[in-house]
Amino acid sequence: MKAVRFHETGGPEVLRYEDADRPVPGAGEVLVQVAGSAFNPADGGIRAGFLPIPVTLPHVPGYDVSGTIDTLGDGVDGLTVGENVVGFIPMTADGSAAQYVVAPASALVKAPVRIPLADAAGLPSVGLTASQALFEAGELKAGQRVLINGAGGPVGGYAVQLAKRAGAYVIATASPRSSETVKAAGADEIIDHTATSVLDAVTEPVDVLLNLAPVSPDGFAALATRVRDGGVVVSTTPTVTTPEDKERNVRAATVFVHPDADALSHLVALIDSGDLHVEIARRVPLSELPAIHQQAAAGEIHGKVVAVPPAG
Repeated sequence: MKAVRFHETGGPEVLRYEDADRPVPGAGEVLVQVAGSAFNPADGGIRAGFLPIPVTLPHVPGYDVSGTIDTLGDGVDGLTVGENVVGFIPMTADGSAAQYVVAPASALVKAPVRIPLADAAGLPSVGLTASQALFEAGELKAGQRVLINGAGGPVGGYAVQLAKRAGAYVIATASPRSSETVKAAGADEIIDHTATSVLDAVTEPVDVLLNLAPVSPDGFAALATRVRDGGVVVSTTPTVTTPEDKERNVRAATVFVHPDADALSHLVALIDSGDLHVEIARRVPLSELPAIHQQAAAGEIHGKVVAVPPAG
């Protein structure tokens, strides 16, 4: 099969589009013919060796996958050959940037039918991150106010949709480039952080602050002052400590996305009912994935990119 792999950690230049052996599923696993492999910023961190996620070299990146089940391993129930699936697969194992990938059966759910199969790869990890940040960590409820800082990215797009659907009042920060997308996702207020101070724009306290953007420790602490007493600050950026305020009973939570097949199935159901929309910025041939890593390293990737392997 064709695959993108790196044989050593380093910059995007270590990625190779090459021939590799087709993997064989073990017990509890399935072989998936890949329709789409989503690029995530963490793929660059794993490739560069910056993230503390151990991988065996050579390594195939890509932990979001959509595709069709080709082969079942021993003991797999509930899935069938020929079924279209989507999943968030282990970061430590060989990933989906290939024509075929082995995945734990427990990580896969039926793919949505409302959108192209390749596009479904843009859902798992970012959709789960948004859901877990808002509802597991943030405990967001109907009628509450949430400030989503950095709503213009892929996680932010899902977060705005999910928060609005849950009955929250959604305040979102976004640049002019992404403001229309954020508006379409359902934000009640949009703050152009390139032209306006977020601190000045948020005049009433929020129940939940969800940070999805690079932020300085001082800037994050200042944003946290806009959280009401007893509220929560949630972040997906582990490089900066999530601020808390014990005197005001404002708690802090840092989210590290984890697989959750039930939650992923729920997100798929929302897509098929038309209540959740998947936004794919670009679809590229798998052979162009090294160039996507290069563009991401240069800060030139905006929105979700899905790599599509050749058929066969």
